[in-house]
Amino acid sequence: MRLQKVLAQAGIGSRRKCEELIANGRVTVNGQLVVEQGMRIDPMTAVVHVNGQRVPTAPGNVVILLNKPRGVVSTMSDERGRPCVGDLVADRPERLFHVGRLDAETEGLLLLTNDGELANRVVHPAHGVDKTYLATVDGQVSTQTLRQLREGVQLDDGPMKVDSIRIVQQARDRSMLELVIHEGRNRIVRRLLDQVGHPVIELVRTRIGPLHLGNLKAGQMRELTGPDLRALYTAVGL
Repeated sequence: MRLQKVLAQAGIGSRRKCEELIANGRVTVNGQLVVEQGMRIDPMTAVVHVNGQRVPTAPGNVVILLNKPRGVVSTMSDERGRPCVGDLVADRPERLFHVGRLDAETEGLLLLTNDGELANRVVHPAHGVDKTYLATVDGQVSTQTLRQLREGVQLDDGPMKVDSIRIVQQARDRSMLELVIHEGRNRIVRRLLDQVGHPVIELVRTRIGPLHLGNLKAGQMRELTGPDLRALYTAVGL
């Protein structure tokens, strides 16, 4: 398929606009600058970048951003009959799976996709995709505790430290923290805060890499397209 047609179908713009981008040296395919119009590529396998951002071109790949409600388990089906994320996308024609997990009592941003390589890269800590959480915890958090979380805490499955942390609000008996991590160990935020003496009361994941919840309410979702989709693929190095 001609490159300008693939780019147009990927939402970059009209074919004329895509031809202008090629002519201006803004497009690469498999790491090579495209210098002529009419190049043919296989959209299933080609790695295309426009202005340095990855443009997903494989037809049929879907990424959905979901605001997972509290009380819903991060599985596509549940033998015990509990509400699960699979119920929320049961009407989708694609065979989707969740990217990582949020425990049942944690709400917030969860991705679903049928692109296995994308899912692996979002989850694997080697790719350094940040996950941002808002945690309401018991008690007032001291600057010493913040420093301890930045420097590292020993857990039963190894040491762990946050990439960044700050106090958003603080009352006499509780604090709201924003923390950023890039690891995805089981219940890692809850275990980390338990370890420093501040059990989690409420936990929401607000961001994954360049993506954020925005105005999505619990249970709502949106399919990623355009700049959001390109930013996610670029963030994981695809």
